[in-house]
Amino acid sequence: MTQVRRDELGFVFVVTYGRSGSTLLMGLLNTIPGYLIRGENWDALHHLFRFHRTLLEGSRKWEPARLRQRTHPFFGAGDFPARRSLEGIRALVIDTVLRPRDDTRVTGFKEIRWYQDDVEEYAAWLREVFPGARFVVNTRDHEEVLRSGWWAKRPEHAEALPAVEARIVALAEGLGDAAYRVHYNDYVANPSVLRGLFEWLGEPYDEERVRQVLATRHSV
Repeated sequence: MTQVRRDELGFVFVVTYGRSGSTLLMGLLNTIPGYLIRGENWDALHHLFRFHRTLLEGSRKWEPARLRQRTHPFFGAGDFPARRSLEGIRALVIDTVLRPRDDTRVTGFKEIRWYQDDVEEYAAWLREVFPGARFVVNTRDHEEVLRSGWWAKRPEHAEALPAVEARIVALAEGLGDAAYRVHYNDYVANPSVLRGLFEWLGEPYDEERVRQVLATRHSV
């Protein structure tokens, strides 16, 4: 894929928690021609965020001239190329995680691991790496979520669910027009609720395709 093609891509990320119906939502987004939304990646990009932030913050701890001295223990750290780092991370993620196809216009992924204390800073960084990135924040009624065996095996996580949801809802509010909220129970009961999501994305709403996906079992 050429650099020009990369620059033409749009990016959508699904923000949610485990057993919220996010795999179904991923399937719904992938009904849109030209969309390729991948599944979870174990929050791998968060490690890249911390890599970038660590080196950027380190480069500012001393005067650049001091960090260029060969006798300094952090020799060279002051010349960390932040812009090149962002561009390199973007290329790495596109080529290894997202892997867009020839007909892909919009790509991204869904992830359930948005519970870190630095989630707002992380989302802001994602918008630097992927210009124009948008975030779909998905929730589900907690009683249904907690009936899943996945949560039953992790009681400490179950207790944290309200706080996790509050955090991603606050993230959506902070992102403004770059985020859109959906609720699993609403769109499963009434698919036309998703029309607003499609309009926000600037894409046509095909209810027949949406209903076909809803009728297909996903990991929920």
